Amino acid sequence: MAPSRTAPADRPSRLRPGSRVAVVAPSGPVPADRLEAGLGVLREWGLEPVVAPHVLDVHPELGYLAGTDADRAADLQAAWCDPAVDAVICARGGYGAHRMVDLVDWAAVRAAGPKAFVGYSDITVLHEAFALRAGFATLHGPMVATEAFLKDAPTREHLRATLFEPETVLTLGLDTAAALVPGRARGVLYGGCVSLLAADAGTPHARNGARGGLLVIEDTGEEPYRLDGILTRLLRSGALEGVSGVVCGSWQECGPYEKIRAVLADRFGPLGIPVIEELGFGHGPTALTVPLGVEAVLDAPADGGRCTLTVEAPALR
Repeated sequence: MAPSRTAPADRPSRLRPGSRVAVVAPSGPVPADRLEAGLGVLREWGLEPVVAPHVLDVHPELGYLAGTDADRAADLQAAWCDPAVDAVICARGGYGAHRMVDLVDWAAVRAAGPKAFVGYSDITVLHEAFALRAGFATLHGPMVATEAFLKDAPTREHLRATLFEPETVLTLGLDTAAALVPGRARGVLYGGCVSLLAADAGTPHARNGARGGLLVIEDTGEEPYRLDGILTRLLRSGALEGVSGVVCGSWQECGPYEKIRAVLADRFGPLGIPVIEELGFGHGPTALTVPLGVEAVLDAPADGGRCTLTVEAPALR
């Protein structure tokens, strides 16, 4: 049975110079030039990137997928179960993780133990799977073939610090962060791209409640009425039952922000929990890395003071 309570997960070990990092493509096709540029950044950090066999594949009929479902799942599982691999970073999001997630042998993944896993957007599906099927903490962060990682220095540096020196980035929040609903809450971080969470709701391995959880959400390309439907589905399904607070990131290309803000206030306000808006993660130009599966404190002062999300222990051991 899917859990109704969000519990702390096993944290992976931090990276060091020489760590081997597998790059996988669980979702959409990966541009070769962007991949090579991203691999160059990893090498500059002193890491040894290992590109999974099917990263540059394109599905023979469905061109929005990076190869077949079976191959994408096999790449992820092989990378995770390889004892010589220290971390797994996704190349990009797009679409496709829902199609391959059930093809992964999660018992084998669980037996292999935790590793640093990085991704966002469509990768939300895998964050939830690692949390619920394996019990591992993961990192909602930039991927190596995405624009923010390649073009935004603060985005890259925050991920680098999280991987190598996680104790230096315990408090998260850009200057844009503000209190949509003031208050303070503690819980275990979970979430990601909210449309993917809604798509997961009701499936056999999805969570059926959120007691003890702090929800982090963002999205891209969703009109206000569609975001309303997404949040309403999560509320009606019981997936948000007991959630202690909500932290919102970017809403890139989701329509005028004042209308998005109105939807967030309408759907979350009646819950009586604190909500931070525009913390600074997701599809925006600067994307902080947010640990998932670890305990944190949301602080949204009513007096207009700085809003923050503070992780209570480093994301990586």
